[in-house]
Amino acid sequence: QVQLVESGGGLVQPGGSLRLSCAASGATSRCESLTWFREAPGKERELVAKTTTSGTNTVYSDSVKGRFIISRGNGENTVFLQMNSLTPEDAAVYICKVSCATDWGAIVDYWGPGTQVTVSS
Repeated sequence: QVQLVESGGGLVQPGGSLRLSCAASGATSRCESLTWFREAPGKERELVAKTTTSGTNTVYSDSVKGRFIISRGNGENTVFLQMNSLTPEDAAVYICKVSCATDWGAIVDYWGPGTQVTVSS
């Protein structure tokens, strides 16, 4: 089992920045990728950014490319999302997911509860 807790959300003015954190605990040694999603009212869940646990491969949605940066902490159990030049369209609940291998060859996804980001003047 893996437990995830996001933090760092809050209210920010347009053009501002926030740094989200996702802390993982439990059986994280076989986790292979870490992904940030977001959910806004009336919209489908959107993949925002994804990185492998090695940090060598990253993917961003077109809507955040050039403004957001996903990175790993010094240990393997924390992933950050640096969000710059925020607009009201970025307001959403941001959710962290890790994908981990099992002994029987399957991949299991674990989700955090999410952290609210509000962008408003």
